[in-house]
Order: sequence, then structure tokens, then C-alpha cells
Amino acid sequence: MPGFETETLQLPGWEHLYSGKVRDLYTPAGVAPDAADRVLVVASDRISAYDFVLDTPIPDKGKVLTQLSLWWFDQLDGFANHVISTDVPEAVAGRAMVCKKLDMYPIECIARGYLTGSGLAEYARSRTVCSLPLPEGLVDGSALQPAIFTPSAKAEVGEHDENITFGEVVERVGARVADQLRELTLGVYTRAEQIARERGIILADTKVEFGLDPAGGGIVLGDEVLTPDSSRFWDAETYEPGHAQPSFDKQFVRDWLTSGASGWDRAGNTPPPALPQDVVDRTRARYIEAYQRLTGRVFSA
Repeated sequence: MPGFETETLQLPGWEHLYSGKVRDLYTPAGVAPDAADRVLVVASDRISAYDFVLDTPIPDKGKVLTQLSLWWFDQLDGFANHVISTDVPEAVAGRAMVCKKLDMYPIECIARGYLTGSGLAEYARSRTVCSLPLPEGLVDGSALQPAIFTPSAKAEVGEHDENITFGEVVERVGARVADQLRELTLGVYTRAEQIARERGIILADTKVEFGLDPAGGGIVLGDEVLTPDSSRFWDAETYEPGHAQPSFDKQFVRDWLTSGASGWDRAGNTPPPALPQDVVDRTRARYIEAYQRLTGRVFSA
């Protein structure tokens, strides 16, 4: 199974299966991977940007993303999810979950409630997002009412995900499943957008992933959910359409990498340089602020 090469942990009762950009998967020891019905999902402190995994980790990022995902799974009652237990080896306590092993659909399910990012770039060219026509006169940060489903095709680590049309989703997974994925994605977004807004945060867009439960046959919410790595959160108090909004994510990392200070050429093939400490500290603080404002809890490493 291809993936990201990284140092793996020796965890009692578990064997390493796969490493993605920021997560490592383990299966029960002594059980063939294709026969295992569960998987240990470990969130690392690695951070990725522009399809590169950076050499500099963000301390406690794995714990923040795991704890926030667990909180959101609790809020999303009515949406089946893959979490079985948080009884995990001590070495990964706080940043790992024991989950159902799902047959994941090869679709990044994205809901957009606001126009920005790659959606804005497509809109500027064609007045569409994932070939969905949008009204004239929208700007960076414009609200989309109702929210739209803008899927992409999953790519291998190091490759770019590709925006696709709903028709292409149908070609990949069939009409019935495509309809369900769209309905579930927009349902998750609608529920989460309301919860976030009550806490003074705008959920601009989010990416979720679903898989088929081999045991029960239902479509199940997997991976992470509604974290700063998979979603774009804005401060409602400072929200102002017409320009890019400050967000609770790796914005400081992206901004530094594309600044003259980094000396990095995004268009080239050279990996990004190490991050300076102030960028690491500000990024960590932004992730923790998102967690605390959304959950109302104090983050403890």
C-alpha cells in the first residue's frame, strides 16, 4: 500500500499498516490486514502544505485534531461514524482512536457555504464551481445559499486532488451512492455550520470522507471531521466579504512559505524549508484557539 514514509511506532497489540500525510494507521497484531475489522488511527504532529509534508512538526497538533474530531462526532448524532473506542496505547493517548475499518469511497466530499480558495479561482474563470453555475457579482467570502457540494477525486500522497463534477462522482460510485454522499455531506455541513455560528465562528467549507461498513452495509463518516486541517473556520466578528478572511488553520504556514522570507519556489520541485519558530508557535496557537472556541473546553496537552 503506497503512502508517506515516516518513522513508525512500536505499539503493543498493533502493527503499522499505512502512513498518510498526517495520519498513521495500525491493524491488530497477528491479524491479516484484509481480515481486520478495526484500525488504530493515529494523528501525528506532521503538517502538510501545497502537497508537501513539511519537516517541521506543530507540537500537539495531533491531539488537537483528534480531540476536536471526537467532540464533533458527538455533536453529529444521526450521522453514523467510525469511532469504536479511545482505549489506545499509552504512547498515543489523546491522539488516537480505535475505529471501524471501512471501505472508503474514493471521493473527497466537500461542502462550500462561502466562496473562497480554489472555488473562487474557478468562479473567476467560468462563474462556476465544480461546473455548478453561480450568480454574477460574487466576491471572495460571499455566502452561497444554499451550500453546494463540490467533490474532488482522491489522489495519492504527493499528488493533487482533482475537482470533479457530480456526474463524475456518479461514474465512480454509482448514482445511488453519489446521491447519498451529497446528502450526507451537506447534512453534516448544515448541522456544523449552525453549531459553529452559535460560538461566533463561520464554517466556510469542509471536507469529509465516507466509507462503506462491510459489516453493517451502511455509509459511515470516517477519517477526521470538522478540524482546522479539513475545514475553513473564520471569526464571525471580523468577517467581511471582498477579501481573504483570516482563518483558524495553517494560514501562517502557507503565508510564510509563499513569502520572500522563505526563499521557496512553490512552482519548483524542491521541498519547502523548515519553519521558523514564530510560525510554528502562531500556527499551534490558532489550532488550539479553534478547539477551545468551538468546544468551550480548555485544551490540555
